[in-house]
Amino acid sequence: MNVAHHRSRWLTICAVAITMVAAAAGAIGAASSSAASAGCSVAYTVPSQWPGGFTGNVAISNLGSPVSSWTLTWDFTAGQQVTQGWGATYSQSGTRVTAASVSYDGSLPTGGSATIGFNGSWNNASNPAPADFALNGVTCAGSPSPTPTPTPTPTPTPTPTPTPTPTGSLPGSFQWTSSGALISPHSDSHNIIAVKDPSVVNYNGNWYVAASTVNSSGSYSMEFLSFATWSQASSASPVYADQTAIGGGYKTAPQLFYFAPQKLWYLVYQTGGNIGYSTNPDVANPSGWSATQNFYSGMPAIISQNIGSGFWVDSWVICDSASCYLFSMDDNGHLYRSQTSVSSFPGGMGNTVIAASNSSPFSFFEADNVYKVAGQNQYLLIVEAIASTGRRIFTAYTSDAINGTWTPLAATQANPFMAASNVTVSGTAWTQDFSSGEMIRSGYDQTLTISPCKIQYLYQGHDPGATQSYNLLPWRLGLVTQANSTC
Repeated sequence: MNVAHHRSRWLTICAVAITMVAAAAGAIGAASSSAASAGCSVAYTVPSQWPGGFTGNVAISNLGSPVSSWTLTWDFTAGQQVTQGWGATYSQSGTRVTAASVSYDGSLPTGGSATIGFNGSWNNASNPAPADFALNGVTCAGSPSPTPTPTPTPTPTPTPTPTPTPTGSLPGSFQWTSSGALISPHSDSHNIIAVKDPSVVNYNGNWYVAASTVNSSGSYSMEFLSFATWSQASSASPVYADQTAIGGGYKTAPQLFYFAPQKLWYLVYQTGGNIGYSTNPDVANPSGWSATQNFYSGMPAIISQNIGSGFWVDSWVICDSASCYLFSMDDNGHLYRSQTSVSSFPGGMGNTVIAASNSSPFSFFEADNVYKVAGQNQYLLIVEAIASTGRRIFTAYTSDAINGTWTPLAATQANPFMAASNVTVSGTAWTQDFSSGEMIRSGYDQTLTISPCKIQYLYQGHDPGATQSYNLLPWRLGLVTQANSTC
């Protein structure tokens, strides 16, 4: 998305485990814990810690009678503060932290468990583990009866859709068929004139789309849509970013994914002066996005030294088993990459380098996507370019590693990844621009895995006759399907 045209140790990783087993039989707790028996165990770990911050995980096991909702409390003894959490609703008064269950993890049968987590701050001197957990008012310090403790049965949590085993590979050239415009601005008080920069996942049988919006004044923000089938996309009612804790102001070009290690959804987006993110325990609740936090303290030096007259745009996160990488572009021919460990994410993002570049900025402009190709030792990079006609096209590159060297696959105007020259549009050719969007993935987690078979891509296009300035172009969203799949 183009703004101008607009558009550990530092401390070694700590792991502190505490298991406090059960309370006395017949103890009476608050709310639904007032059953015949009550008890609990808690395992507290700190999987990552950095200067000023840390991540805590809390695994709760119910050893007493079933409960339909729960509240877990504990005290921090060294001034730690919860700054962000998932899997529960958090509050803190002084040293006392309260975590209340949410809709999807409140029910705990006997032997059932739930895992929650949070990011917190600490004093860089001491970060002791809590020692006084209580579930619904019952101290986790005994057993509900002399009988053996049942083996905990984990409460089901979202897991990525299994990646199919593809039998083909990416071709050296592509052909596509396209739908008409599937998603357009919703008519309401927000006065939206364009929907663009979509990110999309399929989860539990529904499609979830996060996209940029532009209003009649040329101001950018975001919206969230969900629907069961693409035929319902045009009638889906949006929830706007300013109706969530993200708030108003310039926040745009979103990327949506589920970060499995934290059991938490992430939304990554550009803010103009930084790259921001918000989190949400339930993607089906668009009002649940948290307030914006930033990956960086400011623009990395290597970007400010190379950006020239361009703009810092189009952030993109992808992780392998060890590291998470944050890509971005500058409208000046440079693709940047930063890195942190999976255990530290989203903290610790650094070691920013130029991952790829082109001396002709229009040939390597913006709208970067990076995916893992299922069944192959291969990653796919998609970058938007501006053709000699002024139309937007996509180019593609491959590498055997996220942090490897990118080799052209379909990266010229004569052989593009996607352009008007290799896309057949159903019905009237409603666009000749193929711009910023998102691949339909095999799953929805942080590995961003795609199948090389029958690829689909949700993109932005607009009326070929539109003559408005870039910020006021009437972008809509359409879906292309690969017509020359090798499998």
